[in-house]
Amino acid sequence: PPALPSPAPSFFPPPGSCQIIHPPWEGGIRYRGLTRDQVKAINFLPVDYEIEYVCRGEREVVGPKVRKCLANGSWTDMDTPSRCERRAVYIGALFPMSGGWPGGQACQPAVEMALEDVNSRRDILPDYELKLIHHDSKCDPGQATKYLYELLYNDPIKIILMPGCSSVSTLVAEAARMWNLIVLSYGSSSPALSNRQRFPTFFRTHPSATLHNPTRVKLFEKWGWKKIATIQQTTEVFTSTLDDLEERVKEAGIEITFRQSFFSDPAVPVKNLKRQDARIIVGLFYETEARKVFCEVYKERLFGKKYVWFLIGWYADNWFKIYDPSINCTVDEMTEAVEGHITTEIVMLNPANTRSISNMTSQEFVEKLTKRLKRHPEETGGFQEAPLAYDAIWALALALNKTSGGGGRSGVRLEDFNYNNQTITDQIYRAMNSSSFEGVSGHVVFDASGSRMAWTLIEQLQGGSYKKIGYYDSTKDDLSWSKTDKWIGGSPPADQTLVIKTFRFLSQKLFISVSVLSSLGIVLAVVCLSFNIYNSHVRYIQNSQPNLNNLTAVGCSLALAAVFPLGLDGYHIGRNQFPFVCQARLWLLGLGFSLGYGSMFTKIWWVHTVFTKKEEKKEWRKTLEPWKLYATVGLLVGMDVLTLAIWQIVDPLHRTIETFAKEEPKEDIDVSILPQLEHCSSRKMNTWLGIFYGYKGLLLLLGIFLAYETKSVSTEKINDHRAVGMAIYNVAVLCLITAPVTMILSSQQDAAFAFASLAIVFSSYITLVVLFVPKMRRLITRGEWQSEAQDTMKTGSSTNNNEEEKSRLLEKENRELEKIIAEKEERVSELRHQLQSRQQLRSRRHPPTPPDPSGGLPRGPPEPPDRLSCDGSRVHLLYK
Repeated sequence: PPALPSPAPSFFPPPGSCQIIHPPWEGGIRYRGLTRDQVKAINFLPVDYEIEYVCRGEREVVGPKVRKCLANGSWTDMDTPSRCERRAVYIGALFPMSGGWPGGQACQPAVEMALEDVNSRRDILPDYELKLIHHDSKCDPGQATKYLYELLYNDPIKIILMPGCSSVSTLVAEAARMWNLIVLSYGSSSPALSNRQRFPTFFRTHPSATLHNPTRVKLFEKWGWKKIATIQQTTEVFTSTLDDLEERVKEAGIEITFRQSFFSDPAVPVKNLKRQDARIIVGLFYETEARKVFCEVYKERLFGKKYVWFLIGWYADNWFKIYDPSINCTVDEMTEAVEGHITTEIVMLNPANTRSISNMTSQEFVEKLTKRLKRHPEETGGFQEAPLAYDAIWALALALNKTSGGGGRSGVRLEDFNYNNQTITDQIYRAMNSSSFEGVSGHVVFDASGSRMAWTLIEQLQGGSYKKIGYYDSTKDDLSWSKTDKWIGGSPPADQTLVIKTFRFLSQKLFISVSVLSSLGIVLAVVCLSFNIYNSHVRYIQNSQPNLNNLTAVGCSLALAAVFPLGLDGYHIGRNQFPFVCQARLWLLGLGFSLGYGSMFTKIWWVHTVFTKKEEKKEWRKTLEPWKLYATVGLLVGMDVLTLAIWQIVDPLHRTIETFAKEEPKEDIDVSILPQLEHCSSRKMNTWLGIFYGYKGLLLLLGIFLAYETKSVSTEKINDHRAVGMAIYNVAVLCLITAPVTMILSSQQDAAFAFASLAIVFSSYITLVVLFVPKMRRLITRGEWQSEAQDTMKTGSSTNNNEEEKSRLLEKENRELEKIIAEKEERVSELRHQLQSRQQLRSRRHPPTPPDPSGGLPRGPPEPPDRLSCDGSRVHLLYK
């Protein structure tokens, strides 16, 4: 180096030297060949001496880096200052300024404000300056693709990417892994972005949309809702959110009854919700689609005191008042339609209003941001998400500061980052993953999937403006409720039309009336049975087979007793007693019919069997063995007992419920009545009824046939068989009519009971009256029981002048007379033949003579009778 001049106290440089210049801020000057002590001792440097500017840390020199002393005492390029500036680290951002979610309108100013605050701090990235390069993605993946590749293929290198809405973040985060880029989103809520395998370098300060779902489920449980409906826009963010909601409500015992979706036109899905009576509806769609949905909601009147809508809380506060040419609803109509809906919103602004890492409170941040906006906050998209965008820059700055060594550790040079440098990306990833600080949006921390964890704010639209009604911390299951919720109907609505189940019970007046008739019938049966037993020794009663009549009376009593369980329902008995009542109905009716009708059928069957035999077998009439009659009745009863026992064991009757169409009362349109009717039924009821009614019906038809065939038969062995025939007609006709009618009217409890019970009562009454009243009348009016008793006491045996014995004797005489007549007719025929032979012989010997008026017959006794007839008591011989 040239020789140095001696120090001089003057501030003016001597000839041939230059005055020492001061180094730039955050920088210094390297003097060649001089030590620090020498530099301190001199004030001037010789001509041609060169100095070099250097900067502290990772700053770089801006301007001339080397200066040379000139002969005129000045340095080269003094008109251009040299500065030590921080190295620029570039952020590539995509802000949606329009589209489905125009969140960039407020988020971009928030990001710029955060960059200013970070860059002004000397303790955070002191050697680096964060700079922003951004484009408008319009929340459109196609538009975002274009700008993504511009950011990647144009200098300078971007160290991180910041997309906005979920559809764009999905595209960017999936592609960023190929360039070793960290992606930090400020407005993406799609649950699909939590997939670490698909998006390994993705972080977001906006919590996942699934964070709304625990809050929604908590509110459903709070208000007691078990049935909800959903309507969604067909995008990935809403589809995955709804899938997560479906899993959560299922765990909570809540059912999603209707799930509707639409792409651009929500008219049909909204109509479907109305038709399906949806009451609690979760809507998942962007703000622009929300206006379309609620215009249709207004048209379908799907709002008011019966409905509750759950929407996303990140719409603008006056989203329903913004002019939209795609809908044809007025502001007033939209305001009326959205009134009272609930929003769940991630807490994006710290409610505590404490100082954040930027030394600003949340309220100060809002005021500062509001001054930067060009429009009113309510008309600015993304205003609510702006704190998340602000904190995203701070999260990035703190992570880069930790990576570069600003945290006190040996770090890396951020300027060495390139798209092939996996090492720096990994260090930034680890620093981002461990982030934890207080931001203006609250405490910022990321979970394992890179999503922000936060509280949820619950708001309700009251009088056209949103009111906070609670907070929910899903990590602690803590619901903070302010009790400021208001409902149009005064209380939370039901999740469906309130259905009141009412049973149709039998008319008690009808039941009591028929029960009285049945009771009187049982009394009548007991009287008839007592009468028959008391007078069983009387010949007239004996000839009516009194034991069978006793069985008929008992059968009628059982059938009449069946009326009582037939009329019992839930009005009188509990659910557990119903099967026993069903069995009582079946057994009483079955045994009553078998005993009552079976005993009458046995009588008429025996009469038909004996008195329709051929002539050579008529001797059967002389004897009647009672055990055969009892065996027949026993067979019929045994068949019933066996059938009923098998039915009860294999397929017992139980209580079933028939449900009718809902009925809406006039006084409350939100309540419907669901009528129900109790029945006795079994799994294969139709099969058992087919078997039961089948052979019972054949028995009734056979009984009618036998009664008709024996209507003219007279026998003293069963002297009341004509009355039995009349009773059989009565029972058969009533049963054949009533059985199908009651099956048809089974859904009308009063009509079915009236038909069945009155058929039982009338058939029993008629049977008892027809069989027993004539006997009572005869014994009372003729006093036959007295004469029979006296004759029995005197002679010890009954008289022989009964009608049957006379009839038998006359029949015997009739047969004998028929033989005599046949012999006489044969003799007369022979005499006529002989007479004709003689006349022919005489006509040959002698000419004809006038005929004798007498016919030539010899005089003698009168001719034999031409025919014999019997009237049952006397024989008349009719002669020619």
